[in-house]
Amino acid sequence: MIPIGLIGWAVVLALLIGIISSAVRILFEYERGVVFRLGRFAMVKGPGLRFIIPVVDRIIKVSLRTVAMDVPPQDVITKDNVSIKVNAVLYFRVVDPEKAMIEVENYLYATSQLAQTSLRSVLGQSELDELLAHRERINQHLQEILDRQTDPWGVKISNVEIKHVDLPVEMQRAMARQAEAERERRSKVIHAEGEFQAAQKLSEAAKIISSEPGALQLRFLQTLTEVSAEKNSTIVFPIPLDLIKVFMDKAER
Repeated sequence: MIPIGLIGWAVVLALLIGIISSAVRILFEYERGVVFRLGRFAMVKGPGLRFIIPVVDRIIKVSLRTVAMDVPPQDVITKDNVSIKVNAVLYFRVVDPEKAMIEVENYLYATSQLAQTSLRSVLGQSELDELLAHRERINQHLQEILDRQTDPWGVKISNVEIKHVDLPVEMQRAMARQAEAERERRSKVIHAEGEFQAAQKLSEAAKIISSEPGALQLRFLQTLTEVSAEKNSTIVFPIPLDLIKVFMDKAER
């Protein structure tokens, strides 16, 4: 039989091991420990091997790493009455563990709900064209609103990014027709500008040729040379009298 004294020492040893294990906490570099002593806030412990008073103290670990939270798709009606579905991603981190544990019950859930309501509110005050063309400005505006509201919780919003804007099929078709009309308008403007520039150059060339009679004859001979390069057709080309007048004058002499 095992002596009673040995059993007692074993029980005491087990109790000591249990007390020591409950008094020792290891915090990683990215963690902070918020200590509550008899229900009241006591301190915030840094990373490393930390000791607490068993039964009296309670420690809650808080991560200081940046959290990437996906904001679920939200149904939004824009300022110009267009129904869209938008989702986003939110980047934030805890900068004050004490506030994150005391000021709000669950800072992750609270931040998620706040991001969803703010997303609907801000996009509801913006027009569709503004949302598509100035997304960076809307992201910045959302970040400022969320950061201001989560500051009492000890949470810092570092960035907000709108990921996807889902448009109705009718709106997609209307935007496609608008883009096609815009491309056609640009094509016509470019073509008209080309015709205008060509007319200007032709006008300048006509003035130069008209100022020199010999230039017209040289241009005529150049045209004959270009036409004669095609040997598969017969071309009747009128010859101006001014061109052969020089030869007729020489023959009369």
